[in-house]
Parts: sequence; structure tokens; C-alpha cells
Amino acid sequence: MAKDEKAKAKAQQVKGKVEKEAGRAVGNERLAAKGRAKESEGHARAAKEKAKDTFKP
Repeated sequence: MAKDEKAKAKAQQVKGKVEKEAGRAVGNERLAAKGRAKESEGHARAAKEKAKDTFKP
């Protein structure tokens, strides 16, 4: 299950990065901000999964 969650976190990071860069390319700050938020959320999910692995018995 953890690998599935890690994959979802990585996918969210990638989607956010693509959205952020697309927003920058066309000059749409709102799209860029939305992408940054998704990317950050993906990083947080990945950190949560790493913490769960660290404290796993």
C-alpha cells in the first residue's frame, strides 16, 4: 500500500510542476500558483509516507 501512496505523491508532484511551468510559459500567474500548490501537496504526501516508513516496526 505504501508504494501505491508514494506513486500517487510523485504523480501529484509531476502534475503540479507541469501546471506551474505551463502557467509561467503563458504568463498565467493563477495557473502557476495552482501548480505550485499541487506540487507542494505532493511533497507533503511523500514526506508523510517517508515518515511512516521510518517508524515502521
